[in-house]
Amino acid sequence: MDVTDPALQIARAQFGITIGFHIVLAAFSIGLANFLMALEGLWLWKRQQVYLDLYKFWLKIFALNVAVGTVSGVVMEFEFGTNWGRLSTQAGSIIGPLMFYEVMVAFFLEAGFLGVMLFGMKKVGPKLHFFTTCAVAVGSLFSAFWILAANSWMHTPAGYSIGPDGRFVPEEWLAIIFNPSFPYRFVHMTFAAFLGTAFMVGAVGAWHLLRDASNPRARIMFSMAMWVVAIVGPLQIIAGDLHGENTLEHQPQKVAAMEGSWNRPAPGEGEPLRLFAVPDMDQQRNHFELAIPHIGSLYLRHNWTGTIQSLSEFPASDLPPVPIVFFAFRLMVGLGLLMATVGIASLIVRTRGRLYTARWLHWIVLPMGPAGFIAMLAGWVVTETGRQPFTVYGLLRTADSSSAQSFSFVMTSTLSILAAYVIVFGIGLLYMLRAMARAPRADEKGPEPSLANETGE
Repeated sequence: MDVTDPALQIARAQFGITIGFHIVLAAFSIGLANFLMALEGLWLWKRQQVYLDLYKFWLKIFALNVAVGTVSGVVMEFEFGTNWGRLSTQAGSIIGPLMFYEVMVAFFLEAGFLGVMLFGMKKVGPKLHFFTTCAVAVGSLFSAFWILAANSWMHTPAGYSIGPDGRFVPEEWLAIIFNPSFPYRFVHMTFAAFLGTAFMVGAVGAWHLLRDASNPRARIMFSMAMWVVAIVGPLQIIAGDLHGENTLEHQPQKVAAMEGSWNRPAPGEGEPLRLFAVPDMDQQRNHFELAIPHIGSLYLRHNWTGTIQSLSEFPASDLPPVPIVFFAFRLMVGLGLLMATVGIASLIVRTRGRLYTARWLHWIVLPMGPAGFIAMLAGWVVTETGRQPFTVYGLLRTADSSSAQSFSFVMTSTLSILAAYVIVFGIGLLYMLRAMARAPRADEKGPEPSLANETGE
């Protein structure tokens, strides 16, 4: 199939729409499951009702998020068969088992304990209920583990052979699962889920603190969220740097596209940091470039004059869409630096005892509620678009991976999925925002907790 075929481009757009919705909901589920585990653990440890109140408050939002997220995940499984049949045929013996493990080990673990988590607190007792919450939280991480193992293998394939019919044959499963990019991708994605959730929780806490700075539940959720941001934000920058080094080793043209580097600098000049540019793939140059000399060498090569392979050193047919990768990378990095800065600012304000009264900080955190998830989506655009024109990097092209479907079929299914997603996710988002807007209150059946040691400052 021709890479410019309209049916292929619509099929790619359809999968992009599907995974774009799903990844946000999946990451929010991972973050919330672990946040709920922390809340219930604190309640069992300290026996203060305020933690249980917050647990019940966020449990409703978690349940709604899981329900909506399940819908988005199911559709992707069908797309592999309808739109990407040749990918399933060629690489199914590797991708299929990894997806199977995700369903059997992770999804069933989450689904098996979710009912008890949602409805069983008064039936199974606090300690057993906490075990179910932990099982759901661990299950969410297992789910990410297997999905990212499959995705990472498509970026850095290992542990396989190619049969006479052109199909990928698994030879060493440990090498397949722990392929060269998997550890970096798994850590980077897990941190992204925690950061995205922390900013969403922090924004809700900021909203309620702006309405009532003495609200003890708003104080605790805001404090816990800012701790995560302050700790995970800098760690994410380190993880991103290590992931970038791995990508430079295994997918150098992706890094060249991220940097907008068309030609190597002269010896001794080093790679510049391009703050802004408009990449032109036809002319193979940048327009309106604004760059700082040598700074690119510092984070790419960790020296003053190091260079990377430029886009001109690769066949034009192997280059990804440079403008998309270039701008998505800057959005991801920009938001990442902004989130880390907010985390550091929260630490400074906390040490001064003003975490709950610094309204300027609350006003900054409030609109940044979706910042972590936007950065994560931008990162996935960099990752997946930067892999083009391959599905299995360097081995199987996207044009050779799709099913022989007509343009009308792919377009109709895409519009149908988009319409269904807008309705389902629109309703789900509306209910989640309404639930978040309601101030978390004390359980009418539980005693009001003492806040003597719960200021968090």
